[in-house]
Amino acid sequence: MTLSMCSPPTSKIGHYSLKMLCSTQDLSSLFNLGEFILLFNPWCSGDAVFLNSEAQRNEYVLNDQGLTFSGASKNIFSSAWDFGQFEDGILNICLKLLNNSKNFLENPKEDFSKRNDPVYISRIVSALVNCNDDDGILEGRWDNDYSNGVPPLAWNGSVSILRQWNNSGCHRVRYGQCWVFAAVACTVLRCLGIPTRNITNFNSAHDKEQNLRVDNFSDENGKILNLSKDSIWNFHCWVESWMTRPDLKPGFDGWQALDPTPQERSGGIFCCGPASVKAIKNGDVDQAYDCPFIFAEVNADCVTWLVHKDGSRTELGVNNKLIGQHISTKALGKDEREDITHNYKYPEGSEEERNVFRKADKKVKLPNEPKKLFTIKLKSNKTNLNGSNIDVSLTILNNSSVSKNCRVILCAQTIRYNGKPIEECGWKDVEHATIGPQEVKTETLQVHYSDYSRTITEHNQICITGLVIVHDANEVLFAKKVISLQNPDLQIKIIGEPIQHRELEAEIYFINPLPEDLCNGVFSIEGAGLTNEQKIQCPNRSIGPGQEVKVKAKFIPLKSGLRKLLVDFDCNKLKDVKGFKNVIIKSS
Repeated sequence: MTLSMCSPPTSKIGHYSLKMLCSTQDLSSLFNLGEFILLFNPWCSGDAVFLNSEAQRNEYVLNDQGLTFSGASKNIFSSAWDFGQFEDGILNICLKLLNNSKNFLENPKEDFSKRNDPVYISRIVSALVNCNDDDGILEGRWDNDYSNGVPPLAWNGSVSILRQWNNSGCHRVRYGQCWVFAAVACTVLRCLGIPTRNITNFNSAHDKEQNLRVDNFSDENGKILNLSKDSIWNFHCWVESWMTRPDLKPGFDGWQALDPTPQERSGGIFCCGPASVKAIKNGDVDQAYDCPFIFAEVNADCVTWLVHKDGSRTELGVNNKLIGQHISTKALGKDEREDITHNYKYPEGSEEERNVFRKADKKVKLPNEPKKLFTIKLKSNKTNLNGSNIDVSLTILNNSSVSKNCRVILCAQTIRYNGKPIEECGWKDVEHATIGPQEVKTETLQVHYSDYSRTITEHNQICITGLVIVHDANEVLFAKKVISLQNPDLQIKIIGEPIQHRELEAEIYFINPLPEDLCNGVFSIEGAGLTNEQKIQCPNRSIGPGQEVKVKAKFIPLKSGLRKLLVDFDCNKLKDVKGFKNVIIKSS
């Protein structure tokens, strides 16, 4: 007997058993024919996740490797990531994850009745990727103390994280930050058949007060102060998933933003989304779920305050162009960055963008900015290398027709990637500077490696602020620039012909860029379809300044096609230097 089955597009995803009952007048027997797993189907036109593009299905469902973006708006870096949704055991782990939700544990029947709804499933995944309310996967940490776990930047892929969570009896995995939360969510959602892509937003606002304004404080020496509940993350990552939205009014199908990083509660738990990207762009923040929060992440106004010695505050200005820059995802079919800012908002400063802002919060009154006597701008080299001194210049233009006397302050601080200041690492104060009419004057600050190396984090970020106080006019100008220092490249060379099931060798080269010795070096190598994680100790006990070190790694590719070999180098003074090599594996 041949049996053919066709599941309706509205079927619930999950694990099924297929049995056959054979009956006679005297005997009935039940035969187990097998088991199967039903997933969402983006190839099926009747499915809620149908995506009518083969190229997009290949990228957002089938691609088990990709890129994440980080850095700052003017210094964007890319790193490879192993999503690994087709690796052994990952599908069962993803289904097990759904059974760990509070919804399932409190009412399994009701939970299962909704497992044909990608809106419901994606919201569950957004909550379960973090462990704040349940036996979810990842614990977040942002204080640079990872002594009892794995530093977030050390992860190269989702597979080891998901397996560790599963093998430990669903105990939280330490530690994650936004790009790790997003990448793991991307793995789970792709694994379940929901088209998903990673997103990075630069200058991302965290608007705790939900007034579409984030406050930025500086003291009279130009030092950034940690006084606000609001924050501006130099970059922040989430995911988008493709689905219909029958729960909303027409016009909001398509890409939906989901943010699994635990920032604010939604419906009493730490999750965010799905929020229609179209709704965010058009200011329809009354649509479910969490549209106001994500709207603020990409479109809030930034208000800068000067805090005087007596504690009083002076508002220096409102910047409505700073938040939400270079919103990025991996381009289709290639290792490049695609800018999708236009999906989230109209061009900054345009009439459409301001109208949408007013629509989102009609109570916000936008001040008319008076014309400034001075114009200031911070500049640095396009590329600043970790280990080198950094030169930053502040250019000041006197727009008036008379000479002006002013005080010029430049301040450098190491910061975390979420914008929180750590420690001052450079300062310059020119108490009396005379600038003639229409004259441009430049002041330069050099930030020394010996000063920033003590407190810089693994993200290598330094915040430079410039403060110009005009003595004979009631005017103070403020400028800020975040610099991301670039780590050296890892050089990877493949030895031998890349053929499936045949041993390959990779040679990895690294040169110490710092003016001091590096110790305790470890190379981590992995790649979906190429090799499980390998750790190789550096052959040199210490690596001197400018010294090159080389290691070799052997592996046997299990899958053919385009693969990525990911390499991470970690040591005492240089954390998690990343590199990858594309390898095309021929079928055996």
